[in-house]
Amino acid sequence: MTVLFVTGTGTEVGKTVVTAAVAALAGPRVAVLKPGQTGVTPGEPGDAAEVTRLAGPVTAVELARYPEPLAPDTAARRSGLPPVGPKQVAEAVAELAQRHDLVLVEGAGGLLVRYDDEGHTLADMALATADLGLPVQVLLVASAGLGTLNTTALSAEALRARGLELRGVVVGSWPAEPDLASRCNLADLPSVAGAPLLGVLPQGAAAEGGAPFLSLARAGLAPALGGGWDAADFTAAQQASRPAEGALTSGA
Repeated sequence: MTVLFVTGTGTEVGKTVVTAAVAALAGPRVAVLKPGQTGVTPGEPGDAAEVTRLAGPVTAVELARYPEPLAPDTAARRSGLPPVGPKQVAEAVAELAQRHDLVLVEGAGGLLVRYDDEGHTLADMALATADLGLPVQVLLVASAGLGTLNTTALSAEALRARGLELRGVVVGSWPAEPDLASRCNLADLPSVAGAPLLGVLPQGAAAEGGAPFLSLARAGLAPALGGGWDAADFTAAQQASRPAEGALTSGA
């Protein structure tokens, strides 16, 4: 049994799609936990529901929901609803772990986004879960383009400082026409993260669930996450797909 906390280098980087892809490849005994869902009103589908739409029938649990699209602590305070903390999350993970082979915990925003007035973060939730004796790893979802190396390095450094294991990095939304920075980042991300690149999911991967999404997940995630994607082959293909930018102006 494994507990995998899924965080991102920021918002809108593809955490939910990556969570769904990992869940789709992990088999039937999978649970997805969303500690704090923001920006969704009662009755609307949140990230946990999106995972089930894409991946199929997995156990989906949401601990708290706040209507405004803000950091969880701010959203909780403004709504007058109680925040969610590390102990509550760790206990929920432990309960799910008794009945599942994999528990995925999807955070909000990045690793150090605050969940309560005491400043607890997803990292604190992971540490509280590890304190219960459960095997905890972190999967980092990164953006593809310029700026991602810095946010990836900062996230990896924060994990190391807390003694949390970074299992790897996944690019959550690979553009149809990647620029030079995106293609170079494929080789640089593992270096700055100190962990392997474990997948690249294409932009628009969430368009369809079921069999089409399962095929995308298999093609976009590495064997360590249940797929068949190869980092070296993909990186080489991307580097060869377009001439070096310097060659475009040679002889001018």
